[in-house]
Amino acid sequence: MIQEPISTQESAAVARAQAAPAHQDPRAWVGILANYRKPSQLRSTVELLITLVPFVTLWGLAWWALSVSPLLAVGLAVLNSGFLLRLFAIQHDCGHGAFFENRALSDWVGRVLGVLTLTPYDVWRRTHSAHHASAGNLDKRGMGDVLTLTVTEYRERSLFGRLRYRLYRNPLILFVFGPSYLFLLENRLPLGLMRSGGRYWVSAMATNAALVMGLGAILFTGGPAPILAIFLPTTMVAASIGVWLFYVQHQFEETSWDHDPNWQLQDAALHGSSHYVLPTVLQWFTANIGVHHVHHLQSRVPFYRLPEILRDHPRLNEAQRLTLGESFRCVRLQLWDSRSRRLVSFAEARTL
Repeated sequence: MIQEPISTQESAAVARAQAAPAHQDPRAWVGILANYRKPSQLRSTVELLITLVPFVTLWGLAWWALSVSPLLAVGLAVLNSGFLLRLFAIQHDCGHGAFFENRALSDWVGRVLGVLTLTPYDVWRRTHSAHHASAGNLDKRGMGDVLTLTVTEYRERSLFGRLRYRLYRNPLILFVFGPSYLFLLENRLPLGLMRSGGRYWVSAMATNAALVMGLGAILFTGGPAPILAIFLPTTMVAASIGVWLFYVQHQFEETSWDHDPNWQLQDAALHGSSHYVLPTVLQWFTANIGVHHVHHLQSRVPFYRLPEILRDHPRLNEAQRLTLGESFRCVRLQLWDSRSRRLVSFAEARTL
């Protein structure tokens, strides 16, 4: 790991944070965390290379393995989904302008990676910005988030409406079929931004064109086998894991939702985003995205500097912790109960 030296300014920020009271206003963290925003050109380049090179290498090995055993090829493709997931995380940092100081460079790296991740970069950046600007706001749901109803809203729906919401929140839909639909089909059009200007159409259509050319070349060279045994397993597994990560980072029992008058951006960022504590190897493949409460407080911090923040600020290290084992229980939480201020299951909602 490449360690960045701590500047005098950062050291002062650490001292101020450690001296702050435990009930510190979440807005105060924004200025403190701004001291970690500066990316390293060298470190970013290295992180990109140690992710992209293995991704391409495993693709090649899986293609070779097709002549030996299709099952071996699929196994290598599933392993490669971890590197594709990490490429998406790097694209994510590019979208926040956190990967390179040069914003144009970040954007073009993000656009190229968007072809590999099947995600039109400019469309995703716009919808993801909307997510950051409204996460936890009950009056601004619908773009870039997982649909969450309140207990009252669920009860007020028709029978068909309740069944449709139950189907949507079913784990098979959320984490298996839904992610594949999202990345393979829905991302092909700038949904949600259809009338927001030509920029988003260009982003979607240019990504689609690059995908058609890439998959066409694979089909022409190797037939359908590489697409079926390598491309689809890599994409579908990475998509499912990515959606799972996004889910548990906001869909945990003690998350935070409020209506507009009571909603506050930094408070929602700190208390409505989890600190997903993962084993080291998973933390690497997910590019520290589990440190999500810090990311929402200061999205311009490069992913490789997030551990520095947890090291320097123990309060943030202890906040909103969610272990891997605990996270699986979040699947049963489907509705926001405004009275107890927590997510509850359908069964619990019946007793409220």
